[in-house]
Formats: sequence, structure tokens, C-alpha cells
Amino acid sequence: MNLREYLAQQRRLVDAELDRLVPPEAAAPETIHRAMRYSLFAGGKRIRPILCIEAARAVADASDGVVAAACALELIHTYSLIHDDLPALDNDDYRRGKLTNHKVFGDAMAILAGDALLTLAFQVLAALDTTAERKTRLIAELAAASGTVGGMIGGQVADLEGEGKLPTAHLLETIHRAKTGALLRASLRLGAIYAGADDARYAALSCYGERVGLAFQIVDDILDVEESSAALGKTAGKDAQQHKITFPAVYGLEASRRMAEEECARAHQALEAFGPRAERLRELADLIVHRKS
Repeated sequence: MNLREYLAQQRRLVDAELDRLVPPEAAAPETIHRAMRYSLFAGGKRIRPILCIEAARAVADASDGVVAAACALELIHTYSLIHDDLPALDNDDYRRGKLTNHKVFGDAMAILAGDALLTLAFQVLAALDTTAERKTRLIAELAAASGTVGGMIGGQVADLEGEGKLPTAHLLETIHRAKTGALLRASLRLGAIYAGADDARYAALSCYGERVGLAFQIVDDILDVEESSAALGKTAGKDAQQHKITFPAVYGLEASRRMAEEECARAHQALEAFGPRAERLRELADLIVHRKS
């Protein structure tokens, strides 16, 4: 099975589980469930849950139940996108080629839809069919990756407060290791924890996640400069308009491209001990660096 077929198969697997986990639109209160599902099924690539699933498969063959844990990552990611698009933050009208949540349901319902997805993520982890120790570790990992100290929210705060400031390498790294990198690294860690990885394999997958997370953000920043709104499915050029601190702003486009390739190579190196079991993770690293949207 080639990579495109594999990704389509994995997206179907994740989407089916998300459909099972999230209340149907007809469940009361209907409006909030419509809003949650609107953004959740708006056509995401499902990169984070797929990374989680593949991390578990790299550790152990019997890891079918990891799909629900992987879906918790997508719930958190989608909540963050809904809130990011609000007028008080990035103030964007389009996401994945569709009107953003608040443009369809209003600011108040969009805030609540994000809140609902956030809380559901931890409900999903608490209900997993695994040991109490593993559930505790999974919940703690996802909470830390989403939080204020080195996590996604902390990175978002640094990003907001950095607008208009002199772009420096230190501030750039502070923002993106937390804002994007923490949740991507957590994707690998959740898979490793669920599959019972030992310390060495957990550390190797964490290293891979850090490298892939940084590469992902570098490429995101490059695409915001080079691609059209139609290609991205969201408003292009917003980083420059809002004077955000980005890799092209600090290093330039050519150096940024080299950095993304270097991070991809380091991600490959982190997987050496897994041999062929990690082949899909290697392909995913290459995909993240060479994507166009």
C-alpha cells in the first residue's frame, strides 16, 4: 500500500472513531454538537492521531485500542483551531477552505464548541481500556502538552505577545516548541505510552516528535509566505500582516527550507533502533517537510 492509500485508510479509521466518540448532531443540546462536528469533520489531515497510532505500532503489534487515544489529540487540536480563528485571536474567516466556526455559529457558540472538544478529550482518555497507570500518564502528558508551561497555550501566549516585537531566534524557538511542537511531540508520546514503550523507545519517539514538530512549524511558516489562500484553505500572508515572529522572518526562506530538511534528517536518525517497524513514521516525516498545504 502506497503512502497516499495508507493515509486515506488511516483517516477513515480515525474519522469513524471520532464519529463514535462525539455526540451526534441530534443529541441535545443540538447546536453545540453541530458546532463541534462542523469543525471536527471539516477535512483535517489527521496527522497527529496518525503519528500516535504509528508510534504505538512501532513499539508493539497489539495496539488497536490506541485509536481512541489518538482521537483525543485531534479533539484538542480542533479546539485550538476554533479558538485561534476567533476575532480576539487570529480573526480568520476561513479554515480548511470552509468558513470558520464563529462565522457559522457565532463567537459564543464557537468558544463553547472549543471548550466542549477540550473536555471531551480527557473524558476519552479516562475511558480507555488500559491500565490505570497508563491512563494517568496519558492524561498527564496531554494536559501538559496543551497547557501553559512549555505547552500549546503557553506558546500561543508568547505568539500573541510577540506580535510587533523584534524577531529573534530565541523568541521564535520559545513560541513554536510550545505552540506547535508540544502537541506533535505528545502525539508520539501517547502512542508510546499506550503501547508500553520502555524508557529508551519512549525517549527515541519523543526525540522524533520534537524534530517533526519543529519541521512542521518551519514548513507552515514557509507556506504562509509562498502559497495562496486557496491552496492553504485559510488566509495566506496573515503572519506578515500581523507582524508575527516566524522562521522566514528570522532566517529567510532559503535558510528556513534547509532547517526543515535538517530536522527531517534528525527525525529519521531518532528512529534507527526501530528498523522497518518505523517505516511509516519516516514517510510521515518526509511528508510533513515536503507538503504544500
